[in-house]
Amino acid sequence: MNDALDVAVRLLLVFVAFLVLPLVVGQTEHKVMAHMQGRLGPMYAGGFHGWAQLVADGVKFAQKEDVVPKDADRRVFQLAPAVALLPYLLVLVAIPVAPGSVGAVVDAGVFFALAVMGVGVLGSLMAGWASANKFSLLGGLRTAAQLLAYELPMLLAAASVAMAAGTVSLTGVLDAFEWWWVPWQIVGALVFFVAGLAELQRPPFDMPVADSEIIFGAYTEYTGLRFALFLLAEYAGIVVLCGLTTVLFLGGWHGPWGDDGLGWLWTLLKTAVLAFVVIWLRVSYPRLREDQLQKLAWTTLVPLALAQIALTGIVKVAIQ
Repeated sequence: MNDALDVAVRLLLVFVAFLVLPLVVGQTEHKVMAHMQGRLGPMYAGGFHGWAQLVADGVKFAQKEDVVPKDADRRVFQLAPAVALLPYLLVLVAIPVAPGSVGAVVDAGVFFALAVMGVGVLGSLMAGWASANKFSLLGGLRTAAQLLAYELPMLLAAASVAMAAGTVSLTGVLDAFEWWWVPWQIVGALVFFVAGLAELQRPPFDMPVADSEIIFGAYTEYTGLRFALFLLAEYAGIVVLCGLTTVLFLGGWHGPWGDDGLGWLWTLLKTAVLAFVVIWLRVSYPRLREDQLQKLAWTTLVPLALAQIALTGIVKVAIQ
């Protein structure tokens, strides 16, 4: 296979995964939450267990009128959903699924992924500012404050793994991975995962977009497909967060019985389990207040991440 065709096939696979996996997570969330809360919801679309309800919801969004507020900055307002969604596609390109199966090998993959994920918040800021709605603007600012609080512990936790592996390449981290890292890096994994949930504004960290707070935050004025793109960005973020956590802390394509050609399956299984945990947390824990949200980041996660880096340094010196 020539280089151009190889690149085209890889990008096509990544694009298909980007379109399919977030929808699978969304449908799974609807059904898991329904069973956990004892309210089954729509069961007729598509026949068996209402499997096509998400498709029906997509058609519903497509049929809704695309409304732009009169005083809004039209160009920025219309561009914001794409800015919120596309960074996750770029990160997905760099996540290794199996040996030799990665859209693009990035030498500084760890920091590339975290930096590009941080760009997604610009979509919320753009949406809030361009809506010409003071409540939307406040919601966008709350989102930015939350990102600033949780970006630091997330970066520190990822830095611990990079220090252990001696590289900031995602494939390099997997090449250096050892199973005894899992208990050693478990604190960093928890910090990374929790901080990632907060960046995605997932429950219990969803105060900026909670319906009981500031009327869905920065997205108040959005309707139709543009509103659906913000929801899709949330589910795409779940896929990316769970994939990165799998690669950095759970060994990615490494299975319990050695590398037997099923690396892609192990990666997908670990990612799916973490996605289920994301849904489980949404059902199980109440929403945090703003002061609790900031306190958790600065007084708990940051010290834990720093302690993990210190432990990594001690272990690295001890084994050399």
